Amino acid sequence: MSVKTLAMNRRKFIEVGAAGLALSATRGYGADVTDHKVRRVALIGCGWYGKSDLFRLIQVSPVEVVALCDVDGRMLDEAVDMVAARHRSKKRPRAYRDYRKLLADEELDLVLIQTPDHWHALPMIDAVRRGLDVYVQKPLGVDIIEGEAMLAAARKYGRVVQVGMQRRSTPHLIEARNDIIKSGKLGKIAHVEIYCYYHMRARQNPPVTAPPSHFDYEMWTGPAPLRPYTKLVHPRSWRAFMEYSNGIVGDMCVHMLDMVRWMLDLGWPLKVSSSGGILVDKASLANTTDTQNAVFDFGDLQVVWQHRSWGDPPDPKYPWGATIYGEKGTLKASVNSFDFTPRGEGKAVHRDVAFELDQYPEDRTEKDLERHVAPAVRGHMIDFLNRIDDRGRPVSDIEEGHISTTSCILANLAQQTGKTLTWDPKRGRVVGDEAVNELLSRPYRAPWEHPDPSKV
Repeated sequence: MSVKTLAMNRRKFIEVGAAGLALSATRGYGADVTDHKVRRVALIGCGWYGKSDLFRLIQVSPVEVVALCDVDGRMLDEAVDMVAARHRSKKRPRAYRDYRKLLADEELDLVLIQTPDHWHALPMIDAVRRGLDVYVQKPLGVDIIEGEAMLAAARKYGRVVQVGMQRRSTPHLIEARNDIIKSGKLGKIAHVEIYCYYHMRARQNPPVTAPPSHFDYEMWTGPAPLRPYTKLVHPRSWRAFMEYSNGIVGDMCVHMLDMVRWMLDLGWPLKVSSSGGILVDKASLANTTDTQNAVFDFGDLQVVWQHRSWGDPPDPKYPWGATIYGEKGTLKASVNSFDFTPRGEGKAVHRDVAFELDQYPEDRTEKDLERHVAPAVRGHMIDFLNRIDDRGRPVSDIEEGHISTTSCILANLAQQTGKTLTWDPKRGRVVGDEAVNELLSRPYRAPWEHPDPSKV
């Protein structure tokens, strides 16, 4: 995508987002741009964020949710009931346990893929092959070649693919990008810190048991290694294991790195280095790092990541966020707020997230909803739907998702190998290190076959 095209798409998104916000008090968020067309939608992955994203889509567009899919029968039945209650038509969507049958049987316009990370690539590629537009959760996948294949498939079949990195659609962060950064209030920027200090890494050490009868653990595992089942695997705590994810870097760093790339118009990092490991909590079954630093080197600018799943954050108001240092001032940004502090004379600026609870009262009672994120997801869905209409690139286009995801996977590979990695984005290879290049693709468990970018 050219810089000019990307800028045009971003300007269009900002204009649409502003219009939607202005109308939200009386007509519903984005009513003028999405309510004229009914689209047939399916959801693959009916867990926490799957339902949350689908309900935000229902809020901004008169979609018909025709089908749901999950390998957990109990979770699937609950989702059918919840969707029927929230759906304008009150229709009960059809239920599937295998996404392949859903894609083969249903006539759809778009699909939301909300599975665990190790199950993003295959359903997404199958969906675009069938001519569907896709909203896929972040990160793109668990290895770099998966992302290359997903990007190749989206382009080959001409589909719109929005990645669930909704910081790009967060209203107060759009304001920070436009009014603080783009207006020049920071001046020259050469250093950014991104971080997460949530105590989010699983600490339990539960025993191995048989999977619940309502849960198809074999299908849930799919192409990943088949670990002995414990209750940490499902639901929601599967990110404790590198077999299914890329740890806290793949979960939380990818959001903040992507946000900074968007705010500062950054492309690929030139080099990536990382250090850390399991330094404190050695008792848990979790095999992801509890402490990790990474440096994403963009030449004249370095973005430095740190996570600790223990101890206190340096700034309790910003336990997960970014600090952008400029010669004229500093910007702190998170999902909840931003703070601009000028150097010397000038006016400090503070903004908090706008919850929109009066416009969307159902947000007050929805189970497990991240209320502070709901406005961003609504904006992300509106942008996705508008780009489906004009066949443009969404604000979190799959290419942007691929860059951010790959960068985070490179950080994990750098930590694993103890090397500084130089990345060649044109070749999709680490420069001068074939041993690391062998790690760009994880082995798939039979009978599943790893996607090949040249054969999608």
